[in-house]
Amino acid sequence: MDEHQDTSQLTPPPAEVVDSVEKPPRAKVEDAVEESAPENLAEKLERKRDYLEGFLAAKPAGLAPGEPGGELYEEVIAALKDIYDPEIPVNIYDLGLIYGVDVTPDADVAITMTLTTPHCPVAESMPAEIEMRIGAIPGVRDAEVNITWDPPWDASKMSDEARLELGML
Repeated sequence: MDEHQDTSQLTPPPAEVVDSVEKPPRAKVEDAVEESAPENLAEKLERKRDYLEGFLAAKPAGLAPGEPGGELYEEVIAALKDIYDPEIPVNIYDLGLIYGVDVTPDADVAITMTLTTPHCPVAESMPAEIEMRIGAIPGVRDAEVNITWDPPWDASKMSDEARLELGML
């Protein structure tokens, strides 16, 4: 040890010796505080607000409208969920046909998607319908749909909601 080091801080304080410790009192039903009776029983039985509800609904601060989670981006996704595949009763977003949604700072929207097969009967009309629907969203300047076949669509790209709806879960 160093000669100049204070050793008083290194020794523990002396232990207190006791003969016995008094037991804490037991809780009794008679001592319970009664709740005031609610005026409406339904109010008492009503499910309490889930504290996560507000947290999950909150949007991150400082998020650009075109970024995932941003207002414009979410409106585009909602519009895509309103467009259904004519052969399968599921929207094209949950079906997994949408590979990418890009929103520029100038509010131009580019959607990369595929179709279930290259011989899909709506291969000609669906991209135009999507461009029209997305272009009608307030704040969108232009919409463009790019069809790709790589990677090809398969059932693994569907959301769990779509699989449940089709009885695949």
